[in-house]
Amino acid sequence: MTATVSVAERVSGLLDGAGGVAHRLGGGDICDGYRVELSGGPDGDVFAKTLAGAPADFFEAEAAGLALLRSTGAVAVPEVLAVEPDVLVLDWVPTAAPSAAEAERLGRDLAALHDTAAPHYGTAGPLYLGPVPLTTPDPPVTDPAGWPAFHAEHRLLPLLRRAVDGGGIGERDARDVERLCDRIDDVAGPPQPPAVIHGDLWSGNILWTGDRPRLIDPAAQGGHPEADLAFLENFGCPHWERVLGAYEDVRPLPGRRERASLHVLHHVLLHAALFGGAYGAECGG
Repeated sequence: MTATVSVAERVSGLLDGAGGVAHRLGGGDICDGYRVELSGGPDGDVFAKTLAGAPADFFEAEAAGLALLRSTGAVAVPEVLAVEPDVLVLDWVPTAAPSAAEAERLGRDLAALHDTAAPHYGTAGPLYLGPVPLTTPDPPVTDPAGWPAFHAEHRLLPLLRRAVDGGGIGERDARDVERLCDRIDDVAGPPQPPAVIHGDLWSGNILWTGDRPRLIDPAAQGGHPEADLAFLENFGCPHWERVLGAYEDVRPLPGRRERASLHVLHHVLLHAALFGGAYGAECGG
């Protein structure tokens, strides 16, 4: 049985369909994505994603992240139709070319999202950034003054250890990251209370629809809003200046640009741990 046939049968069974056809999609670095055309049932075309050997709570964590984002009312996300240890099924979102007007809508939506308070940094349940589990201390950190230490101990240093162990970063660059973590209070900027963030917001995790963008593949948690902006800017976002301008019309962030490299480091370390290559060298300096 081919993977596409297996996925079509699995999704059809979960959604009470009468069968369907799955088409493999490109673009996923971690999971396999499929468009499934259902021949019965009320859902029509749907999106399904799978990951061979996924942890039992992997897709549960993603579904919880989408639910968290949806609960804020600030951003649009696909509807979760089914979640099982081996598959996540979402409604199918038709896409369009990104426009300046929709980019401005994204900026306003993100500003509203980041004005949504979170009870603490991290999550109460499982959380993954790509395939890598992220931790939340017990008890969780609620004090804004504690964010720098939380970020160093539960975000940067665990990824640094994975990158070192996997040979994805050199000794000198690793020492640079360790020194940064030692003085993170000096570069973190003013205290930021925990806010709801997407947590993995690069342009590939935005579905442009011609109206209101949908956010996908979150690592949603209580975090620092500047992380979402730093990821978008560093990894490229259509009409970025429109996004940022609309965001800052609602939620100005003086000094954000000077702090962006601190927030980007989290993702660069992830890439160094997963892919090695030049990413390790980007972490130093």
